[in-house]
Amino acid sequence: MRQRGESRSKVRGRTGVATALCAALCAVVALPGGSAQAEEAPGVYTFDSAAKPVRGATVSSNAQLLEAGSVYRDSIKKDAKLYYRLDLDARTNAYVSVVAVPRAGGKVEYGDGITVTIQSGSNSRCSTQNAHFESAAFTRPIAAYAGRTIEPGSSSCQERGAYYVLVERATKATSTPDGWDLEIRYDAEPSLKADGPTEAPEDWPSSSPAPPAGGPQRRAGGTGFNDAMSIGQGEWRDDIKPGQTRVFRVPVDWGQQLFVAADLGSSTASTEYVGQALVVALHNPARGLVRQKSDSYSGEPASMGFESLPPVAYENRFDSSDSTSGMRFAGWYYVSATLSPELVKEYGDQAVPLTLRVNVTGKAKQGPGYDGQAGIFAVTDDDRDAAADGLSGPGAARSDTMKLVAVAGIGAGTVLLLGLGGWTVVARRRPTDRAH
Repeated sequence: MRQRGESRSKVRGRTGVATALCAALCAVVALPGGSAQAEEAPGVYTFDSAAKPVRGATVSSNAQLLEAGSVYRDSIKKDAKLYYRLDLDARTNAYVSVVAVPRAGGKVEYGDGITVTIQSGSNSRCSTQNAHFESAAFTRPIAAYAGRTIEPGSSSCQERGAYYVLVERATKATSTPDGWDLEIRYDAEPSLKADGPTEAPEDWPSSSPAPPAGGPQRRAGGTGFNDAMSIGQGEWRDDIKPGQTRVFRVPVDWGQQLFVAADLGSSTASTEYVGQALVVALHNPARGLVRQKSDSYSGEPASMGFESLPPVAYENRFDSSDSTSGMRFAGWYYVSATLSPELVKEYGDQAVPLTLRVNVTGKAKQGPGYDGQAGIFAVTDDDRDAAADGLSGPGAARSDTMKLVAVAGIGAGTVLLLGLGGWTVVARRRPTDRAH
């Protein structure tokens, strides 16, 4: 009887192992990205699904703490000021970006927008940037950032302690007073192991390269930073309707130079002139505004491009202009295009062909020597694969997960087969156990 009990115990133990292994394998198969999921209907802006709710304070002493690597959701009323808190050391660079999303169909005026500032506890201004509606005054997502950077020889905003992010909204009396949704992202950049150059470059290649070869390829842009479509060097074709925003992202490594031009195709609907019909903006990996341009449309092919930007270099940050200092890190650079809703009056609600011509020149160089993980401020092989394959941000994340699932699935499957093999041996031996 004792031997029979021991045998049953062993059998139950092996049964439990096999069951657990089955559950583990099922869990692997059920990981996100393991099966195709229906894409959500496009909206005005696709917010980060992992964003945490936060409430900005009207005074700094009540500000809620933001954590590095996190994304938050909030909203801001007309002419409001909101404070958020950062606890910083004396080595790490900190960047906080704010995407403001006015309600579609609302009215904005020249000068409406947001200003983002980081200031120390003693009220020293570390940096500030604004994103305002200018002559192209129609609703669309706008973004700006501010940073606290460690700079050799500087005495301002270098110490450890509490800092504050101030977000201010400016609204004209004739503009729609509704609240604007905010997406707030806090990213940390490691310090350098050794001090590098502190002088921003004054000269760089300025002649535009030849148009990329191979002809246009179809790539549907996203609606925001979070679902931006990955592209690389080439000519990329999409369609855009009045009032819509299309967002793309391009991996640009250290030492590489980015050239972007946007074309609108012709239309048979009308030849009426619409001023400031297309707005194209470039943002860096921390979502800081680098450059923005707008152009008119009259039913004929129209083209515009950004003036020459410097190759990506750490020392660009020491320049006073947004367009040069913005090219301060490697990573994903975002290109957004918005077509004015005013086109509906003359051209109807039909899509207009949009083409982006992207050149990334120069050989990638070694990074500046971070004393820690570069995080988003780097270009990886997976990033290059995403650009080649045309994966959006969520698509690239699912692809990475599937690679892990493939490895985990093989491992778990092997273990499961071994476990089931052991169970088979036990089952075959069971009559022998009973015979004893």
